[in-house]
Amino acid sequence: MSDRRLTDPAAIGLFIDMLASEKGAARNTLAAYGRDLRLVSEALNGGLLTAGPDDLRAWLAGQAGLARASVSRKLSCLRQFFLFAFREGWRRDNPAADLLAPAPAQRLPKSLSRDEVDRLFEAARARLERAPVPANLRLVALMELLYGSGLRATELVSLPRNAIAPGKPYIILKGKGGKERLVPLSGRALAAVEAWRAHVPEEARYLFPSGGKAGHLTRVRLFQLVRELGLEAGVPPERLSPHVLRHAFATHLLDNGADLRALQQMLGHADIATTQIYTHVAETRLVELVNEKHPLANMPSPVDGRKRRG
Repeated sequence: MSDRRLTDPAAIGLFIDMLASEKGAARNTLAAYGRDLRLVSEALNGGLLTAGPDDLRAWLAGQAGLARASVSRKLSCLRQFFLFAFREGWRRDNPAADLLAPAPAQRLPKSLSRDEVDRLFEAARARLERAPVPANLRLVALMELLYGSGLRATELVSLPRNAIAPGKPYIILKGKGGKERLVPLSGRALAAVEAWRAHVPEEARYLFPSGGKAGHLTRVRLFQLVRELGLEAGVPPERLSPHVLRHAFATHLLDNGADLRALQQMLGHADIATTQIYTHVAETRLVELVNEKHPLANMPSPVDGRKRRG
């Protein structure tokens, strides 16, 4: 398999020398590659040169939580090192030839607590009470649709003026990929939209037009409005965005027992796997639902004859 007289440190040194002299690799690259290879060697108890494909996959899997660029660099390093080892005759095979980067660690979406959402709406209400002007009516309508219906920022700002009909508790939206979906609307959202729409010119194309122009409110401006409200509500601005409110809509619905398939439809996710990321906030609730609602919950257990209570 390998030249037993060659140690990992010596092989790494020769590889780094080759990168510097033949490929003119940058100093930072040489340092990073050397560090990566020493880490693999240490993890394998000095067995870098004798590592098999499974050893390398296992080590890479442990790096999945790093930034994608870092994982890609480590993968490239391993591929180049073992190709060099094969060409130098240190190995009769190349264990990194079919090596793939591990799937990136799934990052949980940012969300807000119920208390934080309550403070946001209280701040919006207080602002409207102080100054019942169109700008504040618009803000309330935007917030009700972001958190109350989980709209994407682009979907929200580009709503046609008459997309929401009085007394009609839903919108039919065309979202990503041109797919249509039905989005329920709360009574609060309907009332907020009606109060705001009274100040939108009838000839306006959009429900949230942009300052007398033919266009609509921009996503950037929506982002700014949400963060400004966060400052008033005592919610750190860096934790706030229109998309965070969409996540809050999803997590709070799921936490209160909403059906995952229904949530998928409301959010407009093509794959339910995308929706399932929100289950991290509702694992306890889902277990309780099974123990309380499943037909077997009140039947005697064949193991101990008692009813199962979780």
